[in-house]
Amino acid sequence: MNSFNLQNIVRQHILSLAPYSSARDEYTGKEGIFLDANENPIGSATPENWNRYPDPYQWEIKEKLAPIKGCRSSQIFLGNGSDEPIDLIIRLTCEPKEDNIIILPPTYGMYEVSASVNNVEIQKIPLTTDYQLDTDKIIAAVNPKTKLIFVCSPNNPTGNLIDRQAILTIIENFQQGIVIIDEAYNDFSEEPSFIPELDKFSNVMVLQTFSKAWGLAALRLGMAFANEELISLLNKIKYPYNINGLTQKQLIENIGNVEFVKNSVKTLNQNRADMIVALENLSIVTKIYPSDANFLLVKFTEAKKIFDYLIEQKTIVRDRSKVVLCDNSLRISIGTAEENHHLMELLKNYS
Repeated sequence: MNSFNLQNIVRQHILSLAPYSSARDEYTGKEGIFLDANENPIGSATPENWNRYPDPYQWEIKEKLAPIKGCRSSQIFLGNGSDEPIDLIIRLTCEPKEDNIIILPPTYGMYEVSASVNNVEIQKIPLTTDYQLDTDKIIAAVNPKTKLIFVCSPNNPTGNLIDRQAILTIIENFQQGIVIIDEAYNDFSEEPSFIPELDKFSNVMVLQTFSKAWGLAALRLGMAFANEELISLLNKIKYPYNINGLTQKQLIENIGNVEFVKNSVKTLNQNRADMIVALENLSIVTKIYPSDANFLLVKFTEAKKIFDYLIEQKTIVRDRSKVVLCDNSLRISIGTAEENHHLMELLKNYS
């Protein structure tokens, strides 16, 4: 039974906070003479004018995105990367020096950074040795001051899917707070998103991004999906024009090309499979971890030396050796077939 009540975990002063009201809040039409926002009516120095403030709620994007994601436009929050909703959900719910969040290392580093910036305590419950949730320990770690649990699936930096039933167990047993499911790499897996479950679980927020499968990392646009009440509160505390007009224009131009995303995923997943075969033939590789993402975590005989060697050859991977449960491991993003071939040749030469 879902007994979650958002009002109980939001910081009380935010519930009564009067949000900033921008000119585009007061008038949402596109036609008219705009003398309300102190903009430059002459235009811009560029061929295309950027003199008007953008839609603060990005409704055109959300209306196009909702049918793609299988949700309502009112269930979508768009942020400056996924980092913005990560920061906002912590600020929305956690009292500094009082409340805590739970993270599950090895995992995405910004959960910890955002909590630390906001002076919020972090409880770390490591994944098991096969990179799955230790549900008993996670549930046991929850205390009256625990507001959020972050689950990354497929996980970064390990690449594997987190068992769906284990995530559901956490959701069902953590009714006092919000489970944030980070699906940044979901496009590369066959696992269904948790977005269609939002009407069933009001204590869930799903994160996704345009940076990976969509190929739009430079735009810095992340997505958060949740029930309307939570989305409304995120909109209440965000900066008024958090997504600039140029980003919104580029997104609208790209969002209709779902075939590009499908083809990119198909190609990168095939390149991933080819890379696994090539890595399996190298004596310096001791383990290739299963991946449902656009990267592989690979354990080497001497990861740091190999990392430095690749840097000298201007081929950059990520050294994850100092991350918990990732000793002697490098994280390798899946490149083009040509880039992957170049990497393999370098690794063969090192061998």
